[in-house]
Amino acid sequence: MNEENEELELNRLMQVRKDKLKEMQEAGKDPFEITKYDRTEFSKEIKENYEDFENKDVSVAGRIMAKRIMGKASFCTIQDSTGSIQSYVSINDLGEESYKAFKTYDIGDIIGLKGFVFKTKTEEISIHAKEVILLSKSLRDLPEKFHGLKDTELRYRQRYVDLIVNPEVKNTFEMRSKIIKEIRNFLDNQNYIEVETPTLSTIAGGASARPFETHHNALDLNMYLRIALELNLKRLIVGGFDRVFEMGRVFRNEGIDIRHNPEFTELELYAAYQDYHDMMDLVEEMFRSIAQKLLGTTQIMYQGKEIDLGAPWKRISMIDSIKEVTGVDFNTINSDEEAMAIAKEKGVEIDKAKQTRGYIINEFFETFVEETLIQPTFICDYPIEVSPLTKKKPSDNRLTERFECFIDGREYGNAYSELNDPIDQYERFLAQVKQREAGDDEANMMDEDFVRALEYGMPPTGGLGIGVDRMIMLFTDSASIRDVLLFPTMKPLA
Repeated sequence: MNEENEELELNRLMQVRKDKLKEMQEAGKDPFEITKYDRTEFSKEIKENYEDFENKDVSVAGRIMAKRIMGKASFCTIQDSTGSIQSYVSINDLGEESYKAFKTYDIGDIIGLKGFVFKTKTEEISIHAKEVILLSKSLRDLPEKFHGLKDTELRYRQRYVDLIVNPEVKNTFEMRSKIIKEIRNFLDNQNYIEVETPTLSTIAGGASARPFETHHNALDLNMYLRIALELNLKRLIVGGFDRVFEMGRVFRNEGIDIRHNPEFTELELYAAYQDYHDMMDLVEEMFRSIAQKLLGTTQIMYQGKEIDLGAPWKRISMIDSIKEVTGVDFNTINSDEEAMAIAKEKGVEIDKAKQTRGYIINEFFETFVEETLIQPTFICDYPIEVSPLTKKKPSDNRLTERFECFIDGREYGNAYSELNDPIDQYERFLAQVKQREAGDDEANMMDEDFVRALEYGMPPTGGLGIGVDRMIMLFTDSASIRDVLLFPTMKPLA
């Protein structure tokens, strides 16, 4: 069937359902006038505790997912938020008029059903219906039973249908909720205070990313959706909070792929009097704790690979990791010219505005090393050029006390020994401004108020950011970030 004929058939079927609705409304039985239904049990509860419910009256509600009409008796399967259960419906129990109405109900209609619990001859736990009432009319056909909703893009666009016909999808989002709850519990036990900071700002800071722009009409002011949570949280450390965290949406005007969505959930936390080594310890403990509590093990499978979260995570500097994989030792390469020469030799392309040793080290890592990091690994000591908010390493001021953690070639977290020198911070902001003026629209903007905050004094501080969606992908064995977002960003259809 071609697309035009398929659309005509869908319209015809929808019109049949609309006609049924109109007939009910004209008979004074409009299901949409019902405002409430008192259900007493859920399908899962009944099926898991049959001995307690046998021959007892129950009231359930849900969507009709299957239906078999057999003259004066029928079977239907209804699905609620916990699962599904079969019901036996007969003319002798409902009466002629109600049974006739039941036979007109369609797959997808939402009904309320009262009756007693029993087992059929085939030992299937079921409800013997005494009353069935239509609560909502479905005007569209659900996807065909045996093929379901398989088109991946359509599933993301119509998540509501995806959840109806692919019940396992709901498990992922129930797990998402549990993971977020465990993150909060973990940090609460570590004495972190949860806070909320603005989503709108006049400066997009705290990360290297292109922001979304908007306009505030009343103030006649251009504003940005936040690209990170960092700068406001560090203002709170200046203000006297010892440990703070925020888990919320951030927005980056970037490409879309299996790892990136323009809006995503980020966890950021900051602890006074700590450094990036403390943040490494916290990351390891958090991942292990969540895995153990929710999965019962720290040995997990992700996309066919066994990941060991329980063993000590490898800790290695970015320069040493490059040497391990490529043999190139940037500890012996001290000038920008030497670094560019080795980049050309290895076929690594470098933007004209970023032809410095630090940027080249970072590009080597992303090109050769990142995809090799399967087991949990902390890559430490990033070049200062790519770490404008991080303290320098005392032993080498070209590097910073920063790490990112990687699992299966993907970055899951980013942490610093936070820069608290206002003079140094101001100079680094100036360098970022020059990068923006040179055409880098992902470079940081100048934030003079943040510098002012640092001038009041911020204690030594450890800071951490974790991509919550990626963490959920890991713990639910999901290949794409769209699989763990209820409503991922999609290009509108024509």
